[in-house]
Amino acid sequence: MGRDGAENPECGERLLEELLAQAHAAPPMDLPTLVNRCAEAYGLGEVVIYLTDLQQRRLVPLTEGVATLDIDTSIAGWCYRTVSLRMEDVETGVLCLWLPVVDGSERLGVLGVRTRSVDALRLRRCRILTQVVAMAITSKRAYSDSFVRKARAERMQLPAEMLRAFLAPRTIGNTHVVSTAVLEPAYEIGGDAFDHSLTQSTLHAAILDAMGHDLASGLTTSVALAGCRNARRAGAGLLDLVETIDQALGQWLPDKYCTGILTQLDLATGVFSWCNCGHPPPLLIRDGRVVDGALERTPQPPMGLPARFSTEPRAVHEITLEPGDRVLFYTDGVTEARTAGGGEFGIDRFTDSIILATAAGELAAETLRRLIHSILDSGENDLRDDATMLLIEWWAPSTRPEPRRG
Repeated sequence: MGRDGAENPECGERLLEELLAQAHAAPPMDLPTLVNRCAEAYGLGEVVIYLTDLQQRRLVPLTEGVATLDIDTSIAGWCYRTVSLRMEDVETGVLCLWLPVVDGSERLGVLGVRTRSVDALRLRRCRILTQVVAMAITSKRAYSDSFVRKARAERMQLPAEMLRAFLAPRTIGNTHVVSTAVLEPAYEIGGDAFDHSLTQSTLHAAILDAMGHDLASGLTTSVALAGCRNARRAGAGLLDLVETIDQALGQWLPDKYCTGILTQLDLATGVFSWCNCGHPPPLLIRDGRVVDGALERTPQPPMGLPARFSTEPRAVHEITLEPGDRVLFYTDGVTEARTAGGGEFGIDRFTDSIILATAAGELAAETLRRLIHSILDSGENDLRDDATMLLIEWWAPSTRPEPRRG
């Protein structure tokens, strides 16, 4: 690895300006070269950009010839898991700073920066580089395959490829709320999906599970996602969202149906509204425990087949959350996953895992990452169905504490 270049503030500022300009036009895989040119002028050593893989198990370098890192066991992984700065000695007289690369609330990876010393100026420059990297990755991954290929450990099946093209970012949020999701099997999903979107006043979130596990299932869910977004972007309420999906599936895929929960959360008041269409009820986690039955209501028919199941109109339910509450949605593939002993993972074990993670003060996204891995690793890594979870955490204005680190 290279030595730190001589500190040259004027050159560094000029190259930062150049980096910002070139990052927009450069091919994605030229980003490491551009960042390292700026780092050298800043008096820093080599910089390596790492992206998380699709299943959030490894950190994959964009620089060829550099080893991948395990998220659960490495210092870089600690930085990713906690979204916190970390420093380590890598050789005599050389430090490595690990900085989280994030897009809003979405964890993209980490930046490893080598330097011979650390002061406020160098640290500020490292953070500037990290922010530029995050913006460049976010803007380019929407149209380039380069970052996508780096994130994959195996070939993705066609139904999963189609459905993932419609998915929102894994995590979104602001100072009042975080919504985060995971979906497995990562390369073979068929009919599960999630969606979330933020406005100035409202979080919109949904979890969907189409009948079956094939290309037709993915098409069903994709139509449901499109119907949900189409109605939402026109300013529709929850009942109109569900009606739009009902009509779309009934018209275009009359033999298919989709269970799901569509929700809205008022960010100022904590009023949580939801419509449950034949889906397992969500869990309310408050003060480190699951509140039994808090979000259970009379079942309604799946979307696409309401007339065959019930003549009753759709219903929207409401509850007011308390600061720090978490609402967890899941598909039945989570609780039906097989353990090493041959039994199901089950709702009790599922809720126990959530309680422990909440008590440990983990970030919402980290809670789901660890939980889905515990499900996958508890058996033979063979899910009976898609397993999807979506977790919402809400804080009233001025009540959100600093997250625990470590």
